[in-house]
Amino acid sequence: MGRILNPTVLLTVLVLTLVGTAYSGSFNEEFDLTWGEHRGKIFSGGKMLSLSLDRVSGSGFKSKKEYLFGRIDMQLKLVAGNSAGTVTAYYLSSEGPTHDEIDFEFLGNETGKPYVLHTNVFAQGKGNREQQFYLWFDPTKNFHTYSLVWRPQHIIFMVDNVPIRVFNNAEKLGVPFPKNQPMKIYSSLWNADDWATRGGLVKTDWSRAPFTAYYRGFNAAACTVSSGSSFCDPKFKSSFTNGKSQVANELNAYGRRRLRWVQKYFMIYDYCSDLKRFPQGFPPECRRSRV
Repeated sequence: MGRILNPTVLLTVLVLTLVGTAYSGSFNEEFDLTWGEHRGKIFSGGKMLSLSLDRVSGSGFKSKKEYLFGRIDMQLKLVAGNSAGTVTAYYLSSEGPTHDEIDFEFLGNETGKPYVLHTNVFAQGKGNREQQFYLWFDPTKNFHTYSLVWRPQHIIFMVDNVPIRVFNNAEKLGVPFPKNQPMKIYSSLWNADDWATRGGLVKTDWSRAPFTAYYRGFNAAACTVSSGSSFCDPKFKSSFTNGKSQVANELNAYGRRRLRWVQKYFMIYDYCSDLKRFPQGFPPECRRSRV
């Protein structure tokens, strides 16, 4: 079972005035390479990290800290060329069968065909809230910033500071929302050619291995939790004392226009529009999923 923060500690996270800083330290300081042996590397004095996949294994890393609300930014440059069958996952997660999780997954494709950006939200062990997008650029040519803004009111998925998805807190409708379990940051590069590209029709071309994704520019303006103590970055902490204005800044009129633009032209799947999947009616949060 995921570690659930008790109400006293949660209140501390939300309202106490604590001295903290935004975390933008080196990968050596902030993350552990967790699997894949030599396939994960931290280099350039801790400013860069790479994950690789070959026929034997993929690789992954996780954060040393746990977070409870905040904004997490990471710059990624995805596997170039024929990346079909590969998945680069970057997400927040707690542990256990009732875990919470907020996902970016980048599904590779054949050379010249676009990546699919897969997003999902799990609360109390239940996911199935998928939205998928094409990107409006080639994510293998340069680094781009992928952000998760996690607040008690909502979760915002952002790409280069453009909101692409908002998952609102709909607890009033009986929908669980991730808000009590601190989560770590995880990322992995792995083979999923049984489903990742065109439903598994296109397999990984191992003659192109190793496949490599690159990371830099990590930043967390967030509340961290450790051994029952909590510390909030002052830049983020103000959202709890002045929540309405902070939310308005994140989703002002320009941000809402950009969100609608992405969802109109680049969204390729939305569970809230899948009649075949929900013939008896859409999940209750779908009634308020639009901004």
